[in-house]
Amino acid sequence: MRSIIPVLTVVAALVVIWYAAAVAMNSQWTRDQAARAGVEVSFGELVSDTMSQKRPLLPAPHQIVSEMWETTVQKKITSKRSMVYQGMITLKTTMLGFAFGIIGGVVLATIIVLSRVGRLTLMPWAIISQTIPIVALAPIIVVLSNAVGAGTLMVPKAIIASYLSFYPVLVSMVKGLSSPDQMQLDLLRTYGASRREVFWKLRLPSSMPYFFASLKVAVAAAFVGAVVAELSTSAIAGLGARMLIGSQFGEPMIMWAALFSAAVLAAILIFLVGSVEKGARHFMGGRAI
Repeated sequence: MRSIIPVLTVVAALVVIWYAAAVAMNSQWTRDQAARAGVEVSFGELVSDTMSQKRPLLPAPHQIVSEMWETTVQKKITSKRSMVYQGMITLKTTMLGFAFGIIGGVVLATIIVLSRVGRLTLMPWAIISQTIPIVALAPIIVVLSNAVGAGTLMVPKAIIASYLSFYPVLVSMVKGLSSPDQMQLDLLRTYGASRREVFWKLRLPSSMPYFFASLKVAVAAAFVGAVVAELSTSAIAGLGARMLIGSQFGEPMIMWAALFSAAVLAAILIFLVGSVEKGARHFMGGRAI
């Protein structure tokens, strides 16, 4: 209970600041309307109007909550205006990109650790790849996907998501697979263990804490990649697409509701990955942290 109080205090402070910022940013429109009508607006009327504008510069928190409630609970899941429907599309892209990122990261890390040539050639390129802005890379991925006949919108978006998620897995697995010390490696060699046996019985089990630690970062990166892909590829469905539609058509409520829905979905994904990590640690005889 004591640990929750500081969190709630920070949240309350942020809400108060948000409301104050909403009044400050939305008040100019109210004053302009009053000036055109030739009337004066009291402070109470000013605050009341800034809290209920249909297209505010900064929606108040209760307006965003109301929009999220309307587009999640009060809309059918099959409706394209439902944030649940849009979130499922983004979730599919995220999970596909997350799976690709895990596979790519683990495979590359294995090659880098077990092969000197791989370590000298692949690792520098993996680092350089993360310096390329994903917004600039997204259109290229879409064009190349169309060129090779994989132009369904899910494929390029999943590739973009995996591009961001593979690197945390790669770095953590390289560290994890290299974590056994020389004494442990020499002991297995003394027992006549082959390189394959050393990998499966020592290196891979030793890498599991690093692997699971990287998954939380990787799933968040995959989710960000999926949303950015929807923004960059002019997708017509998904939370990123809803943000873009809200921005283009001057509907801030849609944009903010999609943004907060994305934050909630990302938090759920991270929680689920953490739960899997705890279960795996318990299954392997480790201590959950």
